Amino acid sequence: MDFTSNGDFAIHVTDLDQARTFYQKTLGFTLVGDSDEKLVFKTGKFTLYVNKDDKEMAFIPALEVPDYEAAKQFLKASGCEIIREWPNSKALYFKDPLGQVIDIIET
Repeated sequence: MDFTSNGDFAIHVTDLDQARTFYQKTLGFTLVGDSDEKLVFKTGKFTLYVNKDDKEMAFIPALEVPDYEAAKQFLKASGCEIIREWPNSKALYFKDPLGQVIDIIET
């Protein structure tokens, strides 16, 4: 199974307006996507996805996989827990055996 980092990170926040102000005005990141559900910032070396949620979640690195279903089954067999899933986008968050949350998406 091949997992490749793609330079994307996600965070989850409860207040997109506050996040927009902080990441755009305070840190100077370039806002390249803006909706009611998420903000997307170019930061230099990575793209930051700020997702609206009912709870905060820290930085979640993204990995690309060639086959979403095969990767999902491989991760489950390797002791990982699927904690969120977006089947239509062929993406999911999993928690590894060390407790870290990681995103995968099929490319």
